[in-house]
Amino acid sequence: MHEGSVSLSGRWRLWDQVAVRGAGFPADGVLRLAPEGLAAAADKFGPRDDLSGGAWKAFEEEFTQAAGRAATSAQEIAASGSFRAAVAWQNRGVLDTAIRPFLNWSPTTAGRTFKQRQREELVAHYWQRFCVKNDTIGFFGPVGWGAFDPSRPGMAVDPGTGLTASSEVFWSSWSVDSLAREIDTDPALRPWTAPRRVPFVRLEENAVRTPARPPRPVAPETVRLLRLCDGTRSVPALQREMGPGTDVPALLDDLVRLRWITWRLDVPADIRPDRRLRACLERIGEPALRAAALARMDELQSAIETVRAAAEDPERLVTALSSVEQTFQQVTDAAAKREKSTTTAPGRAVVYSDSRRAARVTLGSHVLAALAPLDLLMSAAAWLSSTLAARVTERVTGVYERLRADAGPGRPVDLAAFWFACMPVLHGAAVADADGLQAEFERRWQRILPASAGVRRVSVAGADIAGRVAEVFGSAGAPGWAAARYMSPDVMIAAEDASCVERGEFHLTLGELHLAANTLGNELFVNQHPDPRELFDRTDRDHPAPRLMPLLPKEHKSRLSARIRHALVRPQDYQVALLDNTADPYRDRTVPSADAVVERRDGRLCVVLPDGAVFPAVEVFAHVLTTLVTDRFRLLPEADHSPRVTIDRMTVARETWRFTGPALAFADDKSEARRFVRHPSRWGGPLHRPRTSRG
Repeated sequence: MHEGSVSLSGRWRLWDQVAVRGAGFPADGVLRLAPEGLAAAADKFGPRDDLSGGAWKAFEEEFTQAAGRAATSAQEIAASGSFRAAVAWQNRGVLDTAIRPFLNWSPTTAGRTFKQRQREELVAHYWQRFCVKNDTIGFFGPVGWGAFDPSRPGMAVDPGTGLTASSEVFWSSWSVDSLAREIDTDPALRPWTAPRRVPFVRLEENAVRTPARPPRPVAPETVRLLRLCDGTRSVPALQREMGPGTDVPALLDDLVRLRWITWRLDVPADIRPDRRLRACLERIGEPALRAAALARMDELQSAIETVRAAAEDPERLVTALSSVEQTFQQVTDAAAKREKSTTTAPGRAVVYSDSRRAARVTLGSHVLAALAPLDLLMSAAAWLSSTLAARVTERVTGVYERLRADAGPGRPVDLAAFWFACMPVLHGAAVADADGLQAEFERRWQRILPASAGVRRVSVAGADIAGRVAEVFGSAGAPGWAAARYMSPDVMIAAEDASCVERGEFHLTLGELHLAANTLGNELFVNQHPDPRELFDRTDRDHPAPRLMPLLPKEHKSRLSARIRHALVRPQDYQVALLDNTADPYRDRTVPSADAVVERRDGRLCVVLPDGAVFPAVEVFAHVLTTLVTDRFRLLPEADHSPRVTIDRMTVARETWRFTGPALAFADDKSEARRFVRHPSRWGGPLHRPRTSRG
């Protein structure tokens, strides 16, 4: 067993570091929106009862009174400073457009109109999230940390002082990019902006080649200039290297038109993009221009400092956030909130907040022993990722063979051309492969678990099914790609308190099992760790050798934003730029895809980097493969009803119901009372969902 990890019962081991997720408001606060006794009163009516007559009229009156009390409770919640502060960080504009009008509404002088009910629902939506969602954002979902300590039996919770130990305000990546674009509009700054070759532009002797196109002959000085365009040399530096006989600015303009270089103020991807932009601006060689550019950044920075200073006072915070938005619009001439689109991560404000929870949790041997079923689950899931990797590798090997035949004898297949040619596989056949493998994964589990049709509970002992798991999913094989050796389970502990865990009186529930990803490596976790070096140490133990990691876009709608980018990238790791140059150009071991080649070595398809380093070709598809597989873990196929499945002391699949078509007709009823009574959760038969104490 490695230092920094704890062993499960078989193939797998766990990091001794654990992230602790939770809500930022008391969980029982959600009951403030549940009128006491109303659910029990509704249960008097069956799913097919005629909702009319005296009893129904009495219930309607009771419902109306309860709805009024719930609206009053929602107003009290909306008026609290901590609630408004949390909403301000999520969407400040909602405070003006919905929360303020809702607080000004008086139930004694105005009825519950459609608009007012919408505002109630909005408050309820936020309040439920703040109270019961295991979140990781801001003070209303601060990132917590803990550790395994097998030398102790139970569980210890150090509550710390207050809810959060620290809070930070971050610039959003898109807002810094907007500021950079505005600064970049000054033509006087362009000579100080370092151009950069597009990653998929391959340089050959007196020619330039791009994927799927014939080589284009160019002058030797063009090739030489393209080699120098690495994002670190400004125009004066390029001019010195090219000599006085070359009109560098004119040649760069031509290269931009050909889309062989980018020549703009690009900010490297980072959780702190403002620092990256400042470093870029400080390289401007003309003092007056540098000062003017930095002054624009400082103006916005000053407004953000007021947010940091006002973080503890909700009223001041809302004012400060409003001031940041106004300053941002003045400085950048851009909207202060990015809209959602089909190609970017969801819209965000100019700044956001992340916090670290003050509490720290230590988990002992009892919890570790109860986690034993994870070994079976993860061993089975490894089949899914390794099989997908094998199928994709087989498909892209066929692509490579076609490219090699087209290239002719002695000509290499560069990684850029290979990557582009593989797009139909990655976004077509590989998706179908992942769908088919998930269905097969569920079918194999049906051979392992007892028949579940018509039952609500399935319980098995791990020891009884371990042999079947090994038989059905085979022996442990290679993970497929480097990131696939990680799996990240979300596990909840059900216990009255820590002393119950000490006595062994607890139960575990698996929320999700994310495949082929180490979620603790995401920026939002790494940057809220008391000592990030501990996470890097554990990464070193898992990966003693350098890794090849695809360089990703800054943000994308598919699981990619600054907060969830993988941050555990070490100096010895290689990053290959496939489409986007989002890394710091001064970082060593960042390789444009056109400069790497694809070869067969010892029967394997490999990527060979300019310095001779060799990696399996599947590594360049790592992010795509992880995206395809990460949420595929599901033991049972989708059905109208699925039972709860428990292995030993861990629930590994929760009981679920799904409703479609006629079952959802109640939603069209204009009567709130009727919708409440006709909701499927109130039906008899197999659906008996647990009641809260408010019943």
